[in-house]
Amino acid sequence: MAEPLKEMFNKAAVDWLAGRLGSAWPDFPAAKFKRAILADLPALELIARVDRIALEMQATLPADFRKAVRIVTKALGAPPPAGDGTDFGSFRVLPCHRFVAQAGLDHTDHALAYFKDTTRHFSGEFDIRPFLVRDQARVLGVMRDWADDKDWRVRRLASEGARPRLPWGLRLQALVADPAPLLPILEALRDDPIEAVRRSVANSLNDIAKDHPDLAVEILGAWRSDSSRAPLIRHALRHLVKQGHGGALHLMGVDQAAKFQLRDLALGKTRIAIGGSLPIDLALRNAGKRAAMAIIDYAVHHLGARGELRPKVFKWKQVELAPGETIALSRKHSLKPVTTRRYYPGAHKLDIRVNGRILGEADFILTAK
Repeated sequence: MAEPLKEMFNKAAVDWLAGRLGSAWPDFPAAKFKRAILADLPALELIARVDRIALEMQATLPADFRKAVRIVTKALGAPPPAGDGTDFGSFRVLPCHRFVAQAGLDHTDHALAYFKDTTRHFSGEFDIRPFLVRDQARVLGVMRDWADDKDWRVRRLASEGARPRLPWGLRLQALVADPAPLLPILEALRDDPIEAVRRSVANSLNDIAKDHPDLAVEILGAWRSDSSRAPLIRHALRHLVKQGHGGALHLMGVDQAAKFQLRDLALGKTRIAIGGSLPIDLALRNAGKRAAMAIIDYAVHHLGARGELRPKVFKWKQVELAPGETIALSRKHSLKPVTTRRYYPGAHKLDIRVNGRILGEADFILTAK
């Protein structure tokens, strides 16, 4: 069994941080710091551990934030090489970012300088967000300058840190309501040479699409003039495609008048224990007179704690079918527990969606054992 994520912040991580802070500031009370945290750590989950370490940093570092943030920056040392855009750094740095978010809100300039330097150790997208809530125009102005930085990790922070609906992050309600101030950053980064940065731009636009679908389609339609942006556009449209949004489907090259028939839908099991997998088989036919694109998704309607069914849409396949052509597809959907979803025994449902339209559904029972 894999080690729980919370164990990223264990005794070894606390020892490492205490050693780094002690090397940067000889007066740092390392023993007291470790003793206080380790007494509480076993009972805490992942985020609570991060917050607990950050709180103890506030208790042991100088009360003068400007001095404290210099110590933390020095403790982290020189950042690792930028690499190819696939390494986002060490999770062990996260409590340092959380400390700055909690203790530095009244010192925006010093905090932003810290994030620019240290996002190269570990991405600071979660903890820069309270500063955006406090002073959006000022912080977005600085982040627009970051979009021109030579280090891709700083450029990515400019986009990812300002995502309106960053998963697990503080929601930026002002940008949810009006994403216009974010658009100059996305425009600057849409053709970035690093895929991780371009993907962040796509994620930001996917966030925008949830609240302003027509605006997202308008922006991406204008960007389509450059064919190299096709992967970004496809990733940015994933929510709208799942919803069957006409404008999004048009950008994806889908003929909404195309006729598809679900010739068969079969579940390999109708009773599955939590932790098992659900075999799915289908046959899809193009019943029209022209070749047509089919974006095939499926939704699992999970049973909630109050007995309600909540659909979660999953991507399956994108394929072009000739007139009269039938394609057979098979896959297994995992029902293993994950940190972002809790399973409840009872009646569940699965449906098949082609170009955003539900063509068929089937029921199954999820059991405790």
